[in-house]
Amino acid sequence: MFKRFLPVLALGVAFAFGLTSPLSAQQREVPYWATINTDELNMRVGPSLEFKIAWVYRREGLPLKVVRVVEGWRLVRDHDGTEGWVTSNLLSAERGAIVVGEGLAAMRAAPADNGKLKWNAEPGVSGKLGDCDAGWCLFDVNGRSGWVKTDRLWGAGKP
Repeated sequence: MFKRFLPVLALGVAFAFGLTSPLSAQQREVPYWATINTDELNMRVGPSLEFKIAWVYRREGLPLKVVRVVEGWRLVRDHDGTEGWVTSNLLSAERGAIVVGEGLAAMRAAPADNGKLKWNAEPGVSGKLGDCDAGWCLFDVNGRSGWVKTDRLWGAGKP
């Protein structure tokens, strides 16, 4: 009798683990970095659709710091220090960064001040963040990549 139900039991256990996998992916220790995973993201004053929209982001890939978790909502902070609540399903774990500071940020072929200059990025430019080492991060802006000093990138380093 038990042998007949074994495949059904195994399927049920596998299904249960499959359901918890996305949920556990959302359970990360705060603070952590995330990026916007849509072309339009509403930031609200509270963790519910009932709260008014305080800000609308129209920039996929923009980095945000997640500072608090409440069910399916994340309290996030942007590079200007603005805080608000966004729904977690519109965030990605993919790392991104935005150029900050004054003047152009050099994007170099090697992680060193004497590395060949490949590109310059203006403050406000965002892109994908790659490996970071010894004060430099690989930064990709629409396929144009180079090493940028971490102090010029908001989203690099520990949140």
